Amino acid sequence: MSDTIPIEIYSDVVCPWCYVGKRRLERALERLQDRGRFDVSWRPFELNPTLPKDGMARLEYLEAKFGSLDSFRIMEERLLEAAAEEGIPFAFDKIAKTPNTFLAHRLIWYARKAGYQDQVVESLFRGYFEEGADVGSLPALAELAGRAGLEAKAFLEGDEGSAEVRAEELAGQRLGIRAVPYFLLNRAYGLSGAQPVERFVSALEHVVAQRSAAADAARRR
Repeated sequence: MSDTIPIEIYSDVVCPWCYVGKRRLERALERLQDRGRFDVSWRPFELNPTLPKDGMARLEYLEAKFGSLDSFRIMEERLLEAAAEEGIPFAFDKIAKTPNTFLAHRLIWYARKAGYQDQVVESLFRGYFEEGADVGSLPALAELAGRAGLEAKAFLEGDEGSAEVRAEELAGQRLGIRAVPYFLLNRAYGLSGAQPVERFVSALEHVVAQRSAAADAARRR
């Protein structure tokens, strides 16, 4: 049995709660750094898989999704409060377009292979939510990957990873995941939503204890 505990995060780069959840998980892992080793990987979930390849105007999208901008503003207030606690300076007013994110998920898949996945995910979240970058466009994605230390333009111009991303999306659907962020701990224990740090800590401690008990039982056999 590997000593490393896998944490798979199903998310979308245009999901603000996914950004908040990333920060909260990071805080939890920092508190547990002497309790075990954790391997975080990011899995694809498209919130808007039917969007045109070039995306949709942000205001048009918000009105269609929430019924009115007023409804979104109510949710936005909660988001801004949660983000402030995590040091995230959301700048929703800079976002002109809601993009189709399949290309971004291909990039995240590639970044995992190259050893830059978490850095690229961080760059995409920052680019979209803090700068209003169009994370559905190849030039913007290549630039944001470059900031994370990954050269990805040639990869993005091809089709590599498309089948693998579709397969990972299907795996998430088979797990019954219908909303993100969704955190799968040790491939068995699921947490839905941007949980408070204490909830992450409690869940991770539970997984660590289970792994330790299983290892002890195996040694006694």
